[in-house]
Amino acid sequence: MTDSGYSQMRPSFQFLLFIAVTLVTLLVGALIGMGVVALIYGTDTVLNIGQLNINTPAEISGLWVMQFVSTTLPILVIPVFYAYVVVKEPQPYLKLTTKFSPQLLVLVFFIMFMSMPIMEQLSNINERLVLPPFLKGVEDWMRAAEHQAEKATNILLKMDNVWDLIKAVLFVGGLTALVEELMFRGVLQTIFIRWTQNPHAAIWITAALFSAFHMEFFGFLPRLMLGIFFGYFVYWSGSIWTSVWAHFVNNGTAVVITYLYQHKTIKVSPDDTHVFSLVGYVFSIIITVLLLINYRNIALAARSNITSDGTELD
Repeated sequence: MTDSGYSQMRPSFQFLLFIAVTLVTLLVGALIGMGVVALIYGTDTVLNIGQLNINTPAEISGLWVMQFVSTTLPILVIPVFYAYVVVKEPQPYLKLTTKFSPQLLVLVFFIMFMSMPIMEQLSNINERLVLPPFLKGVEDWMRAAEHQAEKATNILLKMDNVWDLIKAVLFVGGLTALVEELMFRGVLQTIFIRWTQNPHAAIWITAALFSAFHMEFFGFLPRLMLGIFFGYFVYWSGSIWTSVWAHFVNNGTAVVITYLYQHKTIKVSPDDTHVFSLVGYVFSIIITVLLLINYRNIALAARSNITSDGTELD
């Protein structure tokens, strides 16, 4: 990678500017979302969605519209606007290049599946974490926020037929993966790499912010680990599409498992965090590490070849 063309703004100021753009865009998106839902379904639907008191098909549709207009679309607009308008460096900040080895997508697929026991164990550890007594109010708030997020997710992922499954896979698996990766592994990770001058620190910081952003505090550790995987996928390959694919595989798998469980095709609940044994955890760690090493070697070799041809990825 080269520093040529990097924005002249200090990374610390870039971060503050990014936060400002994010807050304003999310606020505008929320107002537009409420307005659109009120216009289509009425103000009562907006109030019921706000309280997650959702009982009718119109309210479920309204929740989907609200999710798209107030959250998903703004998260797409934020990194694109920031990269093209604010810093005027779309490639370094969005990393939309497709110049990477296709083998990486295969490796990503297997890494995501082989790391499932790791994520399960991190979930188990996370669930046992208890804050000190003097922070009981904070813990209660965290649990309430977690419950609200889970309730909204369950409503969105109530799939009665194959069309509902396809819609959820495309929206939750595909679109959500794209917009979140552009925001976190695209813009934010780039800012922190330039700020800290340490890509490893930048990847971990970005992963922590990514996990906290979801406001699901008792799933913080597994989502942190996912963010770390996504961060290294992009850093080693130079392309956002590797982490978008990983994110899609993770989310899409969860959606499909939920659908199969709802329709009693499988008996294992998607919420079950005691599926694997100790042997499964150890095996998962060993294979995942080996796959990650292989991914890194192939990715860096491919980038070295591209650089030797005189073409920089970012």
